[in-house]
Amino acid sequence: MAAERETWSGKTGFILACIGAAMGLGSIWMFPWRIGSYGGAAFLVPYLLFTFVLGVTGLMGEFAFGRSQKKGAISAFENVFREQGKGYGAALGIIPVLGVTGVYTFYLIVCGWILKYFYLSLIGAFGRIDPGPYFGGFAGSAESIFWHFLAMALTMAIVIKGVSGGIEWANKYMMPGLFIILLILLARSLTLPGAAAGVKFLTVPDWSKLGDSLTWVMALGQAFFTVSLGGAAMLVYGSYLKEDEDIPSSAIHTAFWTTIASLLAAFVTIPSAFAFNMDPQAGPPLLFITIPHVFKVMPGGYIFGILFFLAVIFAAISSAVNLMEVPTEAIMDRFKMSRRNASFLVTAVAFLIGIPLDLNLNLFGKFADLVTIYIVPAGAVLASIVFFWVYGVERARAEVNKGASVALGPWWGYLAKYIFTSVAIFILVMGIIRGGV
Repeated sequence: MAAERETWSGKTGFILACIGAAMGLGSIWMFPWRIGSYGGAAFLVPYLLFTFVLGVTGLMGEFAFGRSQKKGAISAFENVFREQGKGYGAALGIIPVLGVTGVYTFYLIVCGWILKYFYLSLIGAFGRIDPGPYFGGFAGSAESIFWHFLAMALTMAIVIKGVSGGIEWANKYMMPGLFIILLILLARSLTLPGAAAGVKFLTVPDWSKLGDSLTWVMALGQAFFTVSLGGAAMLVYGSYLKEDEDIPSSAIHTAFWTTIASLLAAFVTIPSAFAFNMDPQAGPPLLFITIPHVFKVMPGGYIFGILFFLAVIFAAISSAVNLMEVPTEAIMDRFKMSRRNASFLVTAVAFLIGIPLDLNLNLFGKFADLVTIYIVPAGAVLASIVFFWVYGVERARAEVNKGASVALGPWWGYLAKYIFTSVAIFILVMGIIRGGV
């Protein structure tokens, strides 16, 4: 059966898909408001450190775990524990799958909001509406259900076509398109009168912010979120890897290009906010309230609003595809269901669960907190323990080095087994204490 498993066409297709998976709203939405809220340029110091040391280590682990088992999380966990004579691996593997499925459920609602805002930009509505009251009236209303459904239909249309014919094909166009649009928007943002203050905010560190533990904690959480670590999403992409693919190189490329996209998004949004005296520390409303207001008053805002929200659609849908692939693969694997039927089932169930979240933002928030604070970090911890401790860190390192142009030494085993696993546990604990990181 392993020989019949779908595979990526090659390294480029795999990396583009992984960049698309990681470069979701975490890069385009969360990163700009977090860097705006937690110290500007100073935030980049711990963020880059955590991303390229711990994030890359976690990516290597998930890629290699998936490739070693040629399965998603449930069967991968099951196989590892079966070697130990234990029968509860599949039950543990359900946890990261549930976490990613939960993210998929509420994330597609946000994707629906993005589609709505893209439509608003197309019809030139930003010049006629007040973004704050409008968003408050749209999100949490029955009107959002249609856009939620549309986002799910678009995502399903890609996933249903398979690994190379759907996921890889879509990212081959969306990822270059995303970068091109961000570069166009960057040129406009940096030439706005007053944008220099925003550039200074992003490039001149306030070193005192590094004395605030919250800056480090939030940077750590952002680093894990940026590269999509949760014990299932990148693992399932790794399960489609061929044996000779270079995992360390792929992990570094994924982290690098996702970070570049995050920085581009920040340099598009923050200087624009400064240019029009908007609050760069607006937090989550930055995307749906602050930025639409910028396009409302910006010369040429109609065109740049369309381009911006098209870029956000590319980022959101490419990430949603990765999220949907996790439960789809699990159903295909465990119930021997066709990809088409599994895709329909996942879409239908998630959409029905999501309807109450469409109608009640308070419920939406509680559901999102349950998933992102407890289940997803627990999945990352479990995957780390299962692969680096139960499967064995030496076997894990051998799998990572298979096909690598530069083999990783024993030092990597210590980093993965002790430091990465400890940090994953720390994120879980701190998230519970603080209500999210």
